[in-house]
Amino acid sequence: MLKFTDVWKSYGDTKAVAGITLEIRRGEIFGLLGPNGAGKSTAVHLAVGALIPDRGTVAIGEHGDPSLPDVRARIGIAPQAISLYESLTAEENLTFFGRLYRLHGVQLREKIDAALRFVALIDRRRDQVKTYSGGMKRRLNLAAAVLHEPELILLDEPSVGVDPQSRNLIFENILHLREQGRTVVYTTHYMEEAQRLCDRVGIMDFGKLLAVGSVSELLTQQGGKTALVVTTDGTEIRMETDDPLGELNRLAAVAPVADFRLERSTLEQVFLNLTGRKLRD
Repeated sequence: MLKFTDVWKSYGDTKAVAGITLEIRRGEIFGLLGPNGAGKSTAVHLAVGALIPDRGTVAIGEHGDPSLPDVRARIGIAPQAISLYESLTAEENLTFFGRLYRLHGVQLREKIDAALRFVALIDRRRDQVKTYSGGMKRRLNLAAAVLHEPELILLDEPSVGVDPQSRNLIFENILHLREQGRTVVYTTHYMEEAQRLCDRVGIMDFGKLLAVGSVSELLTQQGGKTALVVTTDGTEIRMETDDPLGELNRLAAVAPVADFRLERSTLEQVFLNLTGRKLRD
């Protein structure tokens, strides 16, 4: 559905995207993770044709270059910076965006109704956006992205600054989009979101794609061994092992085991292993 082939993009001397080659499959939720400045937002802007690669190609399915208007019309995007007109109502915002996608009349009204129901804002359709909470604005941002029923939807940090209820609804919406056969690219800083939602994950840093795979594949390849933590004779013993049950039995044979637990690798550990622990501002 989305293909990057040796894509490069620089701002002056800064290589924001440095030779990315990636294929995102039709109907999957693909998580794009990375520290601040890793190149995620630049990759999203390249994917929707808002930026042109310095080198390499970006293609949307069999349609081709996303900078072409007819191809771009097949894409929906909810950018990290909320892109709404606060003095307009929800309905007026969606009317404006719908007309940009050449929707009119009964068809436009039906799609506005469907999009507002999708994000649970149908009862607030005639309220000005400036009266909305942060979570409601994020949901309306999502409604604008899916209004025209695009094949590919790019969501750039869609849960930033929202309350738990709105975040949960956004997650349910994203899973529902996959059920409809849509392809979703999801950028986030939150590892638990990627583990919950994504079929596959790509981890970026300094413009490069460091690893791609399912969460379980990344945990196996990059996360390190499972750690067995055993309390015996008042002492806590921690060991990394490929055979935690065998190690537990060996320890239990020589001393009584008061308690034990397994510490498995997490996506956050994989992320830190690949990108380091240095602060990014």
